[in-house]
Amino acid sequence: MAQAPDLTARKRPSRTGLFLPYILLLAVVLIWSAGWFWIRGKAGSEMDAWIAREASAGRNWTCADRTITGYPFRIELRCASLAFSRADSRFTLGPLTAVVQVYQPRQGILQASGPFHVEQDGLVADATWTSLEASFHGTSDGFTRASLAVDGPKVSVTNAAPQPIDVAAKHLEFHARPTPARFATEGAVDTSLRLTQAAVPVLDPLLGNTAPVDMALDATVNQAAVIRTGQVARELEAWRRAGGSLDIALLSLAKGDRRLQAQGKITLDDEHRPAGQIDIRAAGVEALVGQVMGQRFGAEKGALIGGLVGKLLGGGSRRQDAEAAATPAAAGDPSLKAMPPLRLTDGRLMLGPFPIPNVQVPPLY
Repeated sequence: MAQAPDLTARKRPSRTGLFLPYILLLAVVLIWSAGWFWIRGKAGSEMDAWIAREASAGRNWTCADRTITGYPFRIELRCASLAFSRADSRFTLGPLTAVVQVYQPRQGILQASGPFHVEQDGLVADATWTSLEASFHGTSDGFTRASLAVDGPKVSVTNAAPQPIDVAAKHLEFHARPTPARFATEGAVDTSLRLTQAAVPVLDPLLGNTAPVDMALDATVNQAAVIRTGQVARELEAWRRAGGSLDIALLSLAKGDRRLQAQGKITLDDEHRPAGQIDIRAAGVEALVGQVMGQRFGAEKGALIGGLVGKLLGGGSRRQDAEAAATPAAAGDPSLKAMPPLRLTDGRLMLGPFPIPNVQVPPLY
């Protein structure tokens, strides 16, 4: 008689399904790691090729002790110092780090430590700061935004005429973006600059006090897209020939009890000097005009001229004030009074019909 099968015997279940997720995870990690190291190698070779192309064009870059790290999700480029030189200028910068995400290669962040030293056409400038961070959001055919934020900047410019320039501030911010509907056709770029609690000794005699300056500037740089990384004189000339201009939507300065807002347009003339007109509204008009005119006619006559201008603008130009108050530069501050326009023409700086004494506007290149 045949023996009945043992129903209690069961086939032992496979444990492959138990380990499959871990096997797949390990495979993903290995593939991602291989991809990251390939991207790192590609970034290094692309950088070497770019440096070689720049050198062949006369622009020499040196990234000391270069390292590329950031595994697993970032690419971090570190330089112990950065140096640049070409025929008309050179600069050096302290340690810096540039970071991009592997999955967002067109968006980058740069952090740099000072000091920064630059030499350009006889001018020498040095800068330090407590922190500096820049960011860039690029696209396949340009960029959408670029920003710079600096805490505690200090800048010193030597060999500047007529005297050295020193600036120290609490905070600086700069932002740029393509002008909507105008970048593709006119190469226009909107810019915004903010400077808070800045000590600018060169302005103290002109504005009559030693209080720190708060400054805001909103402007559009037309034909900015023609500017490349060539020599400054060559790029500025290309910008001028293309019809480049700086349209100032709002320039705001506050220094103690002196306040000023302005708007206007600046270009370069055939002699490569800034030219244009800036419409100004200010608080403390009498003192401001008196300070400027006093340098030409003496303190007593300068104060008299300032008083006359203040009375004319305060009482005799109400229609002008009403029209100017409607402009963006005066929005929200009706206490500001219209001043004569500030004009740059033929290398001179004019306040209305009066040339500002001891001020010459030299060619930029």
